[in-house]
Amino acid sequence: MKRQALIILWPAFLVAGVLETLTFAVVDPADLRWFGGPQIDWPPVAIYSVTLFIYWFCIAFAGALTALLAVPEDEVNKRGYWPR
Repeated sequence: MKRQALIILWPAFLVAGVLETLTFAVVDPADLRWFGGPQIDWPPVAIYSVTLFIYWFCIAFAGALTALLAVPEDEVNKRGYWPR
């Protein structure tokens, strides 16, 4: 279980870092606004950190869902994940 979590989380972290780099190569964190309203008054490091964690969570969730759906039905039934 721990190994599978690391298999999902590590590549998700790397891709989140790349996505964040690409995002903030185009977007200036000082120009961000709350849905067109007031400007976000966070320091740039906080914006970078929150963005990284949002990207990381979304990518890890997609990877975990893929790993869950890749389990063959015989193995799921054998382990008793679902009631019969």
